[in-house]
Amino acid sequence: MFLIGRKVGMSQIWNEEGKVIPVTVVQAGPVVVTQIKTEEKDGYQAFQVGYDPSKKKLSKPLKGHLKDLGNFRFLREFKPTQSEISYNVGDKIDVSVFNQGDKVKVIGYEKGRGFQGVVKRHGFHGGPKTHGQKNRLRAPGSLGPTAPQRVIKGRKMAGRMGNERVTIKSEVVGVDKENNLLLIKGPLPGNKKNILLIQKV
Repeated sequence: MFLIGRKVGMSQIWNEEGKVIPVTVVQAGPVVVTQIKTEEKDGYQAFQVGYDPSKKKLSKPLKGHLKDLGNFRFLREFKPTQSEISYNVGDKIDVSVFNQGDKVKVIGYEKGRGFQGVVKRHGFHGGPKTHGQKNRLRAPGSLGPTAPQRVIKGRKMAGRMGNERVTIKSEVVGVDKENNLLLIKGPLPGNKKNILLIQKV
């Protein structure tokens, strides 16, 4: 079972025992199967699905590929499990394929944090506030020994942080079939409106 969704935001619900469960609300699907990849033809098995048919213009190759299935803004691939081999091109998949309690993995891009120093990026504690150091508090310090007179590969330094692909394992705690909403336990990567790939484990 797999879907593409858009992150709506975070909320909370109460379970039967009265405990608060933090959830992320995801506007999930519906998606349409646009291509089935096989071992014989493509070298691997996968389903290609399209999401958000709101794109105004498509390139001619993409228009020929999608035929009359829709002008999808996003095309993604999922590796199938044995129970999903029965899907055909044109089949529509919505939130009804998930049930409360299903274990899922969610893939998305985390928030980008721009160019950051070593204290924020790697958790360095910085230099001392005293002993003649007035402006070196968040500096990285020495970058290595004197023997190889260069910076060793992999050295933790300042640089771009975030905006990386993240996979999180979680659990479905609610399904709203009328509004195509999934309630997934805990936080999920990215900003609001971020695209997420959801697959049953």
